[in-house]
Amino acid sequence: MQALKLVCVFTALALQLAFSQTAEVTAKPLTDADIQLLRSDLQADKNTIITHAMQFTEPESTAFWPVYRDYARDQQLVGDERLQLIKDYAQNYDSMDDAKFVSVRQEYWTRFEKALGAKRAAKFFQVDSRLSLLVNLQLVSEIPLLR
Repeated sequence: MQALKLVCVFTALALQLAFSQTAEVTAKPLTDADIQLLRSDLQADKNTIITHAMQFTEPESTAFWPVYRDYARDQQLVGDERLQLIKDYAQNYDSMDDAKFVSVRQEYWTRFEKALGAKRAAKFFQVDSRLSLLVNLQLVSEIPLLR
């Protein structure tokens, strides 16, 4: 229940950001330092939400977190590529796709399944998918629409 409350709060904040934009959007470019700080804050929040949503047993926690650290690192590498595309989106926006994110998830499925079992691994991916949607909503709210 606590995790649901956290997800609802994040969703409400993200939606508020999205709907508070006007037709004339002027976004201040984010610096690399801003992005790193945002990532750090988001990762801490994700860890809290995952912990509350999954309610790991001690053995599950011991098995899960090392796999998750590797997963988060590999997702961040893909995120770095996506960020670079976003920075260059005026020239490259047609070439962005989510295929790389899917391949990271497929690669880690067996590791999470081994650590938690199939049902618990699937639940983690549900939580992770929802968090990714919130991150994407926040990102798109910062990018002005093409004119």
